[in-house]
Amino acid sequence: MKLRSGELWALSFTLVAIVAIYQTVTGPTYPVRGKIKIGDNEIRFSLPRSHSSAEDAEVRLRAPDARISGIIETRRFPTNDPWERHDLERQGEDLVGHIPHQPPAGKVMYRIYLYGGRGPNWLTPEPVTLRFKGDIPAPIIVPHVVLMFLAMLFSTRAGLEALLKRPHVLRLSRWTVISLAIGGLVLGPVVQKLAFGAYWTGWPLGRDVTDSKTIVALIFWALALWRLRKQRNANGWAVAASVVLLLVYMIPHSLLGSELDYTRMPPPGM
Repeated sequence: MKLRSGELWALSFTLVAIVAIYQTVTGPTYPVRGKIKIGDNEIRFSLPRSHSSAEDAEVRLRAPDARISGIIETRRFPTNDPWERHDLERQGEDLVGHIPHQPPAGKVMYRIYLYGGRGPNWLTPEPVTLRFKGDIPAPIIVPHVVLMFLAMLFSTRAGLEALLKRPHVLRLSRWTVISLAIGGLVLGPVVQKLAFGAYWTGWPLGRDVTDSKTIVALIFWALALWRLRKQRNANGWAVAASVVLLLVYMIPHSLLGSELDYTRMPPPGM
């Protein structure tokens, strides 16, 4: 059965959407979700791991039973600071805790303990780590996200076009390189600077996987485009580059991302 162009676009969009969702939910900034039994009450929670406001980060738990209370403990990460403990504040049917604001790329480990039932009632077996970031204006972040999604879409569509030996591989490859270059190497560093205070933290300056994988994908696609311009039937290059881009973008976003060096900062309160 011969697939039409519209069907190939729909297939490409579906594959890219699946990869984008997978990348989001497996990343280190996706909230930690779960539930815990406290007495006769089931408490469901969503613990944030990323915060972009200039205010303290807030953790809010739905706990209508007024007999339930709790504490939140926080510590800068990675440090040997002592744990700071504060009571959760009851606001109507919610229990609310606050995580002290940090500079961009600063991280805080936190853990929550609830009272009201028998046995240990830590919400999670291990502390949760939250990273702070600066606010990014919509005119910057929106085109960045759109262009990176389009790069994935054009790449996947170009790979299918090449695999099926259809005529528009070169054109789709051009759009892939253009969207990836602008979204990843022009707007990407601007987003990184606004969020974490540095334009580039991937190879060779750092270990940020998000920055590094953008370079890898662009190198493969630049080589593929060069080969296609030299030799129109070099479809294998487009297929390989599209697979590489799909694979590298399955790596969770923000993995080994920017991290503030607290050894160069004074302890809290100084």
